Amino acid sequence: MKEKKLENPIRQTIIEIKNLRKSFGDNDVLKGVNLSVKKGEDLVILGRSGSGKSITIKCLVGLIRPDEGEINVFGTDITKLNNKDLNETRARIGFLFQNGALYDSMTVRQNLAFTLKRHSGFLKSDEIEEAIIEVLQNVGLEEAINKMPAELSGGMRKRIGLARTLIVKPEIILYDEPTSGLDAITSREISGLILSIQKKHDTSSIIITHDMACAKLTRNRIMILKDGVIHAEGSYSELEKSKDKWVRSFFI
Repeated sequence: MKEKKLENPIRQTIIEIKNLRKSFGDNDVLKGVNLSVKKGEDLVILGRSGSGKSITIKCLVGLIRPDEGEINVFGTDITKLNNKDLNETRARIGFLFQNGALYDSMTVRQNLAFTLKRHSGFLKSDEIEEAIIEVLQNVGLEEAINKMPAELSGGMRKRIGLARTLIVKPEIILYDEPTSGLDAITSREISGLILSIQKKHDTSSIIITHDMACAKLTRNRIMILKDGVIHAEGSYSELEKSKDKWVRSFFI
C-alpha cells in the first residue's frame, strides 16, 4: 500500500501543542509533548498503556487542564480561554469515545437529534430529520434509525457514535481507540470509514489507537509517545524500519 500524502503540503496548521505537561500527584504523565496537525491531515498517536495518549487529546478539548504548555487550536491558545469561548471552540471539534457514548434510553434518531439540537437549536424539524438521514447514509446505517443502542452490535455502535460526531460538521475529529473491542473485519470497516470521512469532509484528525492495521490505513503521520514525550515520528514505512528496537516493536 502506498503512503497516503497530503494534497497540499503547506496547508494551514490547525492544531499546535507546545511543551504540554500534566501530572497526577507524583505521576508525571506528559513531560513536554510537542505536536502539530495541518488542515485535512490524519495524525495517529501510538504508545503503550498509560503513556498519556488519551490525556493529550482530553487536554486538547479542555476536559483536562494541563499544568504547563500551549494548546493552539484554530490559532488560539485554549488554555487561556474562558468557559464560553472554550465551548465555542469545542463546538468545532468532534470527539469519538471508545464506547461510542450513546444515550441508552434514546433511539438512534433521538441520539442524533439531541446532539444536533444542542449545537444548532434554530433548526426546524424537517431540517433535523434531513441531517439525521444524511449522516446515517454516510456511515451506512440508515436502517438503524429507530433502533435502541442495546440492539446494535459493537461495530454499529461505533458507526452511530461517529454519525453523532459528524452531524455537527466538526472541523477536527479526535478518535480515542476507534477500533477497540472489534473483530478484524469490523475494525477494517471502521478504519476505512475514518479515511473516507477525512477525504469527503477535509477534516483534521488525531487518532489514538493500538490497532496497527488502523494506523497503517488512516494516517498521514504517526507519532509514538514514550515516557511522556514524543519519542518518534514519521510515516508508517519509516517507523517500521526504524533502527530503534522499541519503535519497531509496535510493527511486529
